[in-house]
Amino acid sequence: MTYEMKFEALASPTRRSVFEKLRDGASSVGALAEGMPVSRPAVSQHLKVLKDAGLILERRDGVRRIYSVDRTGLSEMRDYFDRFWDDALDAYKRSLEARDA
Repeated sequence: MTYEMKFEALASPTRRSVFEKLRDGASSVGALAEGMPVSRPAVSQHLKVLKDAGLILERRDGVRRIYSVDRTGLSEMRDYFDRFWDDALDAYKRSLEARDA
């Protein structure tokens, strides 16, 4: 999965809400749908997009499906942002070196 797919998946406010609910731990579709402004089938569709983007994992527990955050997917996004941070720190270092020279 590319980081672009991950960002596209999180572009939807509803998907971000579903994803954020998983921050506290694994959950079923029914529990995730509680309090959401969309139907349970809609939450299932949002979960599919998040899963296809590599942001969540799905496991079966009897007839239920349990979803959780995929730490590997998050790690890939963090690596993407870390490159910006590294570039900013390098630029700052160069500016200090130029000032001191």
